[in-house]
Amino acid sequence: MKLNLRQPLLLAFLLLSQVALGQDDYSARDIVEAAHAASGGKAWRKPRSLELVGVATFYKDGDASQATRIDDYHMWRVFPDQSAEAHRANGMVRFDAISDNQLVFQISYDGKHSYNQSGRIEDEAANTRWQSNFGFGIIRFALDEGFELTRMADDTVDGHPSFMIQVRDAAGKDTLFGIDRSNFQIRMVGFDTPKGWHHRIYDNFEWHRDPKFLQPTSVRLYYNGVKTNDITWYEYGVNQPIDPSLFTLQ
Repeated sequence: MKLNLRQPLLLAFLLLSQVALGQDDYSARDIVEAAHAASGGKAWRKPRSLELVGVATFYKDGDASQATRIDDYHMWRVFPDQSAEAHRANGMVRFDAISDNQLVFQISYDGKHSYNQSGRIEDEAANTRWQSNFGFGIIRFALDEGFELTRMADDTVDGHPSFMIQVRDAAGKDTLFGIDRSNFQIRMVGFDTPKGWHHRIYDNFEWHRDPKFLQPTSVRLYYNGVKTNDITWYEYGVNQPIDPSLFTLQ
């Protein structure tokens, strides 16, 4: 069945109708297009910035006895206009983790260099760290020229029947996405990293009204099947001005 990709909201409606009817003949590209529409369309696919505030628990090597609870977890993100490689730092990003008014860690990338709470990090060490974390954002560019999409075997994500879509970026790197069959919310991302297989589970989605932007407020991170991070976001802002100097830690 050939769907009209120029009308993403209509596409999402048609795909939902097909699912209800048990029809299953649409492509990976159709599903990604519908996921873009279901997440907010162009405003979600091409945001300028995102700021998140929440709480988190970090488990060293997944060990419950070595849990660090963060009562102030803050992320600032300035998005790139283009991306051809999923697992490389791009744009600008910063995380601050504070517990009991004490800084636990900082990590930042200002578009050229990376930093932590002690200052600039050597590029090789920083690249390894970012390769173990960057990956979700590539789905925003998955319909661009140079990308390859493959529909993998369907599965479930936290009990939600899901399409599984492999995105191969222009650099030949693969990223796996789980997209909810019922509403096209993006519930999972997974990829190989220097630390092993990494995947994240997203849940408790909320709408940012202006611009319209779907944000998961629950994120769980796993390496080699073991949970290492549990994050809840309770505040978020989209496309607010962020001073670039925020990302350069001295």
